[in-house]
Amino acid sequence: MSAATFRGADGRVRCWWPGDDATYVAYHDAEWGRPVTDDNRLFEKLCLEGFQSGLSWLTILRKRDNFRAAFGGFDIATVAAFETGDIERLLGDAGIVRHRGKIVSAVNNARWASEIVDEFGSLAAYIWGWEPQSEPDPPTGKQSLPAATPGSVALAKDLKRRGWSFVGPTTVYAFMQSMGLVNDHIDGCFARPECEAERAALTRP
Repeated sequence: MSAATFRGADGRVRCWWPGDDATYVAYHDAEWGRPVTDDNRLFEKLCLEGFQSGLSWLTILRKRDNFRAAFGGFDIATVAAFETGDIERLLGDAGIVRHRGKIVSAVNNARWASEIVDEFGSLAAYIWGWEPQSEPDPPTGKQSLPAATPGSVALAKDLKRRGWSFVGPTTVYAFMQSMGLVNDHIDGCFARPECEAERAALTRP
């Protein structure tokens, strides 16, 4: 077991970063790195990665149910239809991150996401078109995980060209890791082969 893995109380060896926090462990085990092709989940993650800017992901994760309730389940059409009153409502919601710029960005991005759906048939078809063509070697340590990649730089650039905001290369790479476009579980983590199998079996949109 490397210094980048952690043996939990359940005896499972996993990536070091969730530690022993039950919420974080559940997210690592059941979600992170497992491929997602549902438009609303992809849109939700892009929004929440934007809200995370300057905060920890665990902070956002603990508020995720509140975010889902506040943003209509992150249904793209629903959020795209939000108006000034909805933004003020969200600014008064103590259960989410009340940052006007990030809230306005989520509404803005929903409108541009709707255009992507019209153009590509789904947000998933557009997003998975940016999947790396070759899988890098499995990460073996904390320092082997990049903060951004040429692929995330290119996707971030294209999203910005399309009008999106709060989608820098680091934010976009975190999104790609979590939605299974890459498998960045540490070598030796029990979830890595599971994610590899799910990615291999996935029918790309």
